[in-house]
Amino acid sequence: MRALTWHGKGDIRCESVPDPRIEDDRDAIIKVTACAICGSDLHIFNGLIPSMDHGDVIGHEAMGEVVEVGKAATGLKVGDRVVVPFTISCGECFFCQRGFYSACERTNPDREKARKLWGNSPGGLFGYSHLLGGYRGGQAEYLRVPHADVGPIRVPDELTDDQVLFLSDIFPTGYMAAEFCDIVPGDTIAIWGCGPVGQMAIRSAFLLGAERVIAIDTVPERLRLAGAAGAATIDFMEEDIYDRIMEMTHGRGADACIDAVGTEAHSRASLDSFVDRVKVATYLGTDRPHVLRQAIHCCRNFGTVSIVGVYGGLLDKIPFGSAINRGLTFRMAQTPVQRYLPSLLQRIRNGEIDPSFVITHRGRLEDGPDLYKTFNERKDGCVKVVLTP
Repeated sequence: MRALTWHGKGDIRCESVPDPRIEDDRDAIIKVTACAICGSDLHIFNGLIPSMDHGDVIGHEAMGEVVEVGKAATGLKVGDRVVVPFTISCGECFFCQRGFYSACERTNPDREKARKLWGNSPGGLFGYSHLLGGYRGGQAEYLRVPHADVGPIRVPDELTDDQVLFLSDIFPTGYMAAEFCDIVPGDTIAIWGCGPVGQMAIRSAFLLGAERVIAIDTVPERLRLAGAAGAATIDFMEEDIYDRIMEMTHGRGADACIDAVGTEAHSRASLDSFVDRVKVATYLGTDRPHVLRQAIHCCRNFGTVSIVGVYGGLLDKIPFGSAINRGLTFRMAQTPVQRYLPSLLQRIRNGEIDPSFVITHRGRLEDGPDLYKTFNERKDGCVKVVLTP
């Protein structure tokens, strides 16, 4: 089959790899009908995710048709149309039983590597390094789905692939980011990053009752999408974010702040962002947490900082003194997607949201290497790429 594979920083290729096969009775094989390039895939593209091997099949946003089912993969049958969560979960362990599917104790065969880096291991993820299981990803013609009796959700025929594909990751992730904020009527939510996850967080914040959303980015197409959803927008290259948010909130700060950017934060010239870049470039640091610092400072006393942008290592010069002295709450996670799927599918069916609004670019798998570059460089107004194998 054809698949997109990683061969080093900036080197994504479409090439032939062996077809997947049933390896466990709980497996299923799907024929991928649509997949997407996620913002967190760009961290792989840019060489920031450790434990990648040459030839690894990448991608973790996928859906398709079931073509083969293991005998213990109950609830699925050949011909079912399904969306596959990016989190791989057994459904039986301590964490899965509590709804924390992304912390599954059984699905990361590389858990000892993760434990050495992070103190303990999360669950396995599709297409996201040998720290997280080394599973083949979904930017391919076919995908093996472990624990298929727990992960995939069947979707109704009346909904298009475009409407449901993002249940695999960015819609649940953006929704979780907003849910973490414990929104009550009248709240102001500030969101850093108007990429795909940020766009879903904006709309989710409004769905959950926010009175005002402040969206922060510098890419014109992203800011236009945010504004179309009703958000007040700030271009961080044009305005001082702290001063502007304090002005908009009469000196109090936002009720909650969402970091939907993560490790590759860009900013207007500032000392901390310059130091971050130098440290990462010289291997003295692992992440550029400028946005997280800014979100902490812009959050009101006893507010919440919700973090869904991807960070990989050790963060430097985080203003924890500000956080503890002002009573901030931090909430963060790799999204336990299965927890959100039924309710979010119902919101789509009810017409409350159509996640396809975020798609700007389409192509075949063969177009994937060029579209990775387009997405990474924000060319041609690129916000979200969908591929059709």
